[in-house]
Amino acid sequence: MAARYNGAEVTVLERLDRVGKKILATGNGRCNLSNTDLDIAHYHGLNPKFTYSALSRFGFYKTMEFFEKLGVAWKVEEGGKVFPVSNQASSVLDVMRHELETLGIETRCAAEVKEIVSQSDGFVLRLGDGSHFKADRVIIATGGKAAPNLGSNGSGYLLAQKLGHSIVEPFPALVQLKLAADFLKQISGIKFVYAAEIQLKGKPLARAEGEILFTDYGISGPPILALSRTAGEYLRRGKPVTLKLNLINYMSREELEAFLIKRLQQQSHKTLAFSFVGFINKRLVPVLLREAGIGDIHKPAGQVTVEERNAIIDILQDWRFEVTGANSWLQAQVTAGGVDVRDINQKTMASKLVPGLFLAGEVLDIDGDCGGYNLQWAWSSGYVAGVSAATL
Repeated sequence: MAARYNGAEVTVLERLDRVGKKILATGNGRCNLSNTDLDIAHYHGLNPKFTYSALSRFGFYKTMEFFEKLGVAWKVEEGGKVFPVSNQASSVLDVMRHELETLGIETRCAAEVKEIVSQSDGFVLRLGDGSHFKADRVIIATGGKAAPNLGSNGSGYLLAQKLGHSIVEPFPALVQLKLAADFLKQISGIKFVYAAEIQLKGKPLARAEGEILFTDYGISGPPILALSRTAGEYLRRGKPVTLKLNLINYMSREELEAFLIKRLQQQSHKTLAFSFVGFINKRLVPVLLREAGIGDIHKPAGQVTVEERNAIIDILQDWRFEVTGANSWLQAQVTAGGVDVRDINQKTMASKLVPGLFLAGEVLDIDGDCGGYNLQWAWSSGYVAGVSAATL
């Protein structure tokens, strides 16, 4: 933005061997560019309102206008998610790299910045190969710690800390959760459309619905990724949280009870376990029945007591797991936490501590929900930082 709109001389220092590798992984390789609903309720951190100025200056329409000019045709899908019509993240990266060349922006790859030294006449950047680079202004846009194989290794936090900035402890977000259960290998790979909820001492904190996948370590799927930020935040504070699953969220308890009474009567000649085949994934049935406290899952279905039936209903609609943690940074899509935004000017993305220093994107203590919000934050904060660095 500094070069495109203000003619600034810009150099990109990239730690990896190619610029933009992380874009290729976004949106499952399709690049979820943005979302039509950019309400700040979709953003998190100690001060989510910090996003308001940047999102107002470079919001949805300006973002899509920018990409249209680069050649990206776009479409809106379920939930307001915006994707390129090509369904290729590589096409988005291609046009952005072409724009860098068109504007004459120098990109130096395999250039890892080890230290940023602020001087009276600008900055000196010390690189990993021992060389130095001088600049009048510096924008730290290194990302967080999620997906370190794609370039984000947390180095931006160290650079900012050395310049006096405080860091809100980072933790993985939009990531799979680990559960405490000894039967996970038995049901690994089973998918269901569930309603899921994160609870603290029985009180709901966050809820999501959609396709959920059991794994040998715990649980995954879009609803779980959406809830992982809340779970991670409380676990980081040392507060144990519980995951509640409702496997039959399309019926009320009364409807499910009537359904089971009828089904068990009709299937009374079958074993209890077999009576659920055709209703519940058959690999899940023995686990569910044992979790309901039923010792003999092979007894006739017609011999199920009222207490046992109620226990089965409890498991089907209120199955609870202790959340023991989340998967590693390697599996995380986003970083929660980062550079404390109290020391950043929200209108310019400029550091309040170091004149001439700007920060943008995931390196800041701002993270968004799944659905294009994190890329939009990158575009918006990057636009403001670029323009500000070129004009202030």
